[in-house]
Amino acid sequence: MGDLVVWLRHFLPDWAISVALIAAAVALAWSLHALVMQAARWMLARKSEFWRNLLTRVRRPVRLALVLILVGRAAEVAPVNDPTTAFVQQATLVLFIVLVGWSVFIALDVASALYMKRFKIDVEDNLIARKHVTQLRILRRAIGTLVVLITAGLALMTIASVREWGVSLLAAGGAASIIVGLSLQPLLTNLIAGVQIAMTQPFRIDDAVIVEGEWGWIEEINATYVVIRLWDWRRLVVPLTYFISTPFQNWTRENAALIGTAMLYVGHNAPIDEMRAKLEDICKESKLWDKRVVNLAITDITAKTMEVRCLASARNAPITFDLRCEIREKMMRWLRETHPEALLYDRNLTEWVAQKDGRATPAALLAEALANRASSD
Repeated sequence: MGDLVVWLRHFLPDWAISVALIAAAVALAWSLHALVMQAARWMLARKSEFWRNLLTRVRRPVRLALVLILVGRAAEVAPVNDPTTAFVQQATLVLFIVLVGWSVFIALDVASALYMKRFKIDVEDNLIARKHVTQLRILRRAIGTLVVLITAGLALMTIASVREWGVSLLAAGGAASIIVGLSLQPLLTNLIAGVQIAMTQPFRIDDAVIVEGEWGWIEEINATYVVIRLWDWRRLVVPLTYFISTPFQNWTRENAALIGTAMLYVGHNAPIDEMRAKLEDICKESKLWDKRVVNLAITDITAKTMEVRCLASARNAPITFDLRCEIREKMMRWLRETHPEALLYDRNLTEWVAQKDGRATPAALLAEALANRASSD
């Protein structure tokens, strides 16, 4: 190759020879890439789906890597000055390291996609799927961040001026290491928290949680933060470290079923047995009830009221919320139509109704009392 360059210098200027060598290197790399990819397809035809997909995805990085290798070799023999040769070789080395990191990133994506195909989270019984998907997403982002950091570090280490600057700063007192350590502390803390969450899994993708008094679902788990989709479509962004150091509620930790509570406040004369039977009827007629838990009990008594707790279970948190609303509405409608005396009206009005001799139904007496109160006002 050197003899050929010397012979060409008798006929062409140096810049033309350099351009020709680089063009020949690119063309050779392009042809060599086609042969390498064809041989690789033949060798991996019976291999796993991972290797076949990886080969398809890395064809561009491999082509660029071959181009960089041959261009660097061409720069060594091209009739250019030493600084230019050194610059081209340095640039090709840095780009080659970046391409290796890019290929590792692609391999990580391919492996993650193939693994996630085994699980579906768009079905009702998706606890196992959400567990694996959560682990995979957190670990993939953590490993991806490490790949970026290692690739950037290796690329910078090949540049002598940057490497010498870092050594001189560390020798001068370690100020650079302290500054870098402090600046990276939040990032590293969140990365470690992400790995811990992936291992212990206090929450998963699509879990129903209460964070900072807000109720919603885990929508995204990134390398340093979590996005929660609130019930009113707002998004709450919380750092990963929050879930390690702060208590929060997870309504779907083991399964999605929940027991909902509907509180009623009635008078001391409320028919508890009839209310309990009515609650059972409401749940049996409702499509939201999962036929597991239904109960009514008095949980507190004050001088004027009784606190009645209605319990009913449903398949998941949104359905439980709707079931609680349905129970409140139907129980209050039933009490208003059949036992209005059990509801908490004005005290003087209630006493007036109680003094009646029972010639009319409680609902009629209450309507009469309301009409009298309106006319007197």
